[in-house]
Amino acid sequence: MLGVHLEGPYFNPAQKGAQDPDHLRVPDDGSPAVLLEHAGVLRVMTFAPELPGALELTTECAARGIVPAAGHSAAQDTHVLAAMRLGLRHAVHLWSGQSSTIRQGPWRRPGLLEAVLAYDELTAEMIADHRHLPSTLMRLAYKCKGADRLCVVSDATAGAGMPEGTRFRLGGVECQVQDGVGMLLDRSAFAGSTTLLNRMVAILVEAAGVPLVEAVRMASLTPARIVGLDGRKGSLEPGKDADVAIFEDDLTVWRTMIAGRWVFVA
Repeated sequence: MLGVHLEGPYFNPAQKGAQDPDHLRVPDDGSPAVLLEHAGVLRVMTFAPELPGALELTTECAARGIVPAAGHSAAQDTHVLAAMRLGLRHAVHLWSGQSSTIRQGPWRRPGLLEAVLAYDELTAEMIADHRHLPSTLMRLAYKCKGADRLCVVSDATAGAGMPEGTRFRLGGVECQVQDGVGMLLDRSAFAGSTTLLNRMVAILVEAAGVPLVEAVRMASLTPARIVGLDGRKGSLEPGKDADVAIFEDDLTVWRTMIAGRWVFVA
């Protein structure tokens, strides 16, 4: 296993998505010290940068080589910029659990989303299942960030790859595969994608107009570089792990090699 992406529990309740509200915390409650004891396996930690103690958590993560990432947040851009000065450099799943511009009287206050799209210092993720985001928003994300700063992620939960109607749980929250995506039973929020990453490459090309070579990079080299594994993963070069996926013309997988051994043949 390459490492853990710890998404939560430091989320803003207003942007909790499908997270169980009983499990949400704030970073100044002392619990980060317990989690950071496992810094050796943590690659990414996602939290809302506006919460009490979030700036200190940003500093602690950066010092330990853990990628500090913003997500499930109601932050304004001022919160994001403050965290960026301390090492924040990534944001998870654009438009999903992210604050956007609000008005305070006549003033516009940009949110997390606008900060991520505007600042090249931040890399970002996109759930390219054509459910979380329509084509227009996928195109906008690609236009703003480009293939070197935007990676595609499955956001897989226990419903990933399962048929329509499948019930599954996220902690104490019951969910179901509906309309090709994980949802809360009341359909008030998505509960992770059920589309696997190989299909997302095809969606990027067909629905978002991303050139194939860049769609592949967004699913391979870019995420590897974000988590510091591009010396081993993400591209076909001498000395790297021999992990290879070969696709048919319709972008279905024909063969898959892991560590130099064929593990799947269509």
